[in-house]
Amino acid sequence: MTERDRPDAASTSRTDPAAQGFTYREVGGTAPGGRLPPGYRHLRYRTRLGTGREVFDAAGRQVLTWRMHRALGVRLTASAQQAAPGVRVRMLLGRGSVGPVAPCEVVWAVADQNRIGFGYGTLPGHPERGEEAFLVELAPDGAVWFTVTAFSRPALWYTRALGPLVPLFQHLYARRCGQVLRKLRAGSAT
Repeated sequence: MTERDRPDAASTSRTDPAAQGFTYREVGGTAPGGRLPPGYRHLRYRTRLGTGREVFDAAGRQVLTWRMHRALGVRLTASAQQAAPGVRVRMLLGRGSVGPVAPCEVVWAVADQNRIGFGYGTLPGHPERGEEAFLVELAPDGAVWFTVTAFSRPALWYTRALGPLVPLFQHLYARRCGQVLRKLRAGSAT
């Protein structure tokens, strides 16, 4: 990814969650350097993707353009082709055309020399309340890391009923994101 392909490098967050329609108050809590708020389940999952700028740029592109999500089998529609603050995202969870809908809005995005990613927050109708972030980082030693960070709590009766299974599903999803990014990278090398 070249500099001209990158969105603004500055992280951006919203200041009035209620006015924006978010279902939680701590908007931007998953941004780099942010603090995950108390009162939520926290998720931090980190995995190594490989080494070098090419791996970093390719993985960052897969994350920002929704390709990682789509490769996971998530049926996703977005108001823009690339993640940026204010972009609305609607995901259909489950199999086929039946399942819960998960509406979100991107609350921050970053694309600089060493970090590419974004975080989105839940909107009314999402089964959870909170935020999830996907970040690719290039370490000083050249290692490329992918991190999923989230905070959430149930918003609907069925996510409350699922109780401890929801964090398990979230962890498995985060792990699968890393696997898919490695697979996409391997596929693009051929």
